[in-house]
Amino acid sequence: MTAAPTRELLAEFLGSALLAATVIGSGIAAARLSPADTGLQLLENAFATALGLAVLILVFQPVSGAHFNSVVTLADCAQGHRPWRDAARYLPTQIVGCIAGAALANLMFDLPAVTWSTTERVTPGTLAAEVAATAGLVLVIFALARTGRGHLAAPAVGAYIGAAYWFTSSTSFANPAITIGRMFSDTFAGISPASAPWFVLAQLVGGAIGLAVVLALFPRHPAAVPADPVAKAG
Repeated sequence: MTAAPTRELLAEFLGSALLAATVIGSGIAAARLSPADTGLQLLENAFATALGLAVLILVFQPVSGAHFNSVVTLADCAQGHRPWRDAARYLPTQIVGCIAGAALANLMFDLPAVTWSTTERVTPGTLAAEVAATAGLVLVIFALARTGRGHLAAPAVGAYIGAAYWFTSSTSFANPAITIGRMFSDTFAGISPASAPWFVLAQLVGGAIGLAVVLALFPRHPAAVPADPVAKAG
């Protein structure tokens, strides 16, 4: 493997791990700081995640595109911006990174490295929410990329995910890799292994819908769009 792919995979691993640590760690902190107020816990968790995600995109975007999300990688490859072999590298790296981040979050709060989540999250409403949340995320990222505004991806994606914590019943996982990672922590942000596959399926459906909307609304204009827009969109 050449130096460039190695750097990209390292960036995806670190970004995914730090994202999972942010989501799960802030959830643990929120539950401990505000034990009697679930709404405040969610606000604290969403605020930390929105800020952390925006920063991570800014840091790792120049190296790997800062995907940290299997649906984003698949949508990128489906548009021909990256070869499919990149998906074969990125997806397992993102998943392993999110699992590592979950273990790190657990350890930082003096919990066992792995505590399987017992939080059941599947209902018709939460699955519909995951479809909507993921479709919206894909739309935000690739609409910016296709209109030459990829430099706005970090604040836009952070803001969208922070808002989606509140306007979706699922709290907007919108990411198969982090859904898998969150199985490894029986804390505020966790999801049970029985619920996770259904969330992943809903996210894949949402990603396909989001990509279809992007292609319909924003036809590609090669002269106006960078050769690899997601490298600028994250």
